[in-house]
Amino acid sequence: MTDSIDARDEKLVHAFRDDALGDLDATGVAERIASREVSIREVTEAAIARAESVESSLNAFVCTDFDRALIKADRPHQGMFAGVPTAVKDNVDVAGLPTQHGSVAFKGKPARTDGDFVKQYLSTGAIPLGKSRLPEFGFSPATEFMNAEPVHNPWNLAFSPGASSGGSAALVASGVVPIAHANDGGGSIRIPAAACGLVGLKPTRGRTVNDAMDTTMPIRIVGQGAVTRSVRDTARWLAAAERYYRNPALPPTRLVEGPSSTRLKIGVVVDSVTATPTDDETRKSVQATADLLAQLGHHVEECPMPIKPSFEDDFAVYWGFLAFAISNGGKRIFGPDFDREATDNLTQGLAKLYRKNIAKTPGVLYRLQRTHREYAKIFQKYDVVLSPTLSHTTPELGYLSPTQSFEELFEKIIAFTGFTPLNNAAGGPAISLPMHETSRGLPLGSHFSADHGDERTLLELAFELEQATPWRRIQDAR
Repeated sequence: MTDSIDARDEKLVHAFRDDALGDLDATGVAERIASREVSIREVTEAAIARAESVESSLNAFVCTDFDRALIKADRPHQGMFAGVPTAVKDNVDVAGLPTQHGSVAFKGKPARTDGDFVKQYLSTGAIPLGKSRLPEFGFSPATEFMNAEPVHNPWNLAFSPGASSGGSAALVASGVVPIAHANDGGGSIRIPAAACGLVGLKPTRGRTVNDAMDTTMPIRIVGQGAVTRSVRDTARWLAAAERYYRNPALPPTRLVEGPSSTRLKIGVVVDSVTATPTDDETRKSVQATADLLAQLGHHVEECPMPIKPSFEDDFAVYWGFLAFAISNGGKRIFGPDFDREATDNLTQGLAKLYRKNIAKTPGVLYRLQRTHREYAKIFQKYDVVLSPTLSHTTPELGYLSPTQSFEELFEKIIAFTGFTPLNNAAGGPAISLPMHETSRGLPLGSHFSADHGDERTLLELAFELEQATPWRRIQDAR
């Protein structure tokens, strides 16, 4: 991480003000609209004004759609978040807007229709203001680019907002919108939630509608969801998504409205399968969360590493496989103008990594598919597993920049993201909660995993922790 920071970047930026949005979460805004205290147009205009006030600092939108948002605001809306402004991550289709996947390797054309998951997401009644930035194809845990301005963390503009849903997280944390779309193929909901002080739930595989590209993967590692500032927003979002589509193979979550009286058996894992140990600040934060859980009456104990060390290499090869598929199939996927030479160092390096290991594909897929059963065994003993969300605190911008060599960057990424990928390979649900802060005043997340289909336990526990230690608010942090 860099040692010096430009003084102008030692700045916290937010858009909260006395307007139609106030300091309310999505639930509060929806209630205000439903009671006719404010109109949808007033709320939309307020969100646009907020976006315009901080976008030059954050760089969180890849494209805005303010005019159409105002047109939609004058129409009636139904759903859990009817009329609430939002943003959609730029790797799913929104009718009328291009889908660029964070890449300059092709020129995206306006989508003809909403994507399959976007239809589910917008069934909540939310109104998109535009599309949020992500790193190229969502491969990086930092929203940074080869030749463009990165997305900045509103808690401190010198730091990363995480990724790959970094743009969405920056918009929610800064108060532009109270909820935004995010998706997660290796931690991309939970990582930016941890970096930006948000609630980030990755649902069980199959809980939400698969988007078109998700279905092409031999192992469906991507979970679709949202980042929010409150547990109740995340719980209500999941309940609203379930009203649109419920997977009959999974137990229903239904609306979770508060903590449970049931005391849980919670296992604690502090170090990941990578060779890099968890840093001291993160380690202490997990222990503090474990101590709080014990004070609340839960049974807390250390648990063994739930996965074999070979998982790190297997997931890296699969990650490379996805980059290889995009690199070689880009013209078919994105159009004839796709130029794989224009992809960034991370995408190209991952594709080369896979080429070197292509013969390992059958074994890699077999072992990753088995993680579903290995993961489930953990929850024969524990209700929940607590771990860090990330192996070390949020880095400054530049530390994970794709401008550096692939070898240097990839080593840093592996060291940073030691905990989140297991849930993607195994398909289990997990949530990151902003339980603590770093010595630099940035949020620091704790990570909770549960058995397949048991989002309800995670949300009940999250409600309890939020009530016991309410999250620090960015508007109070000056």
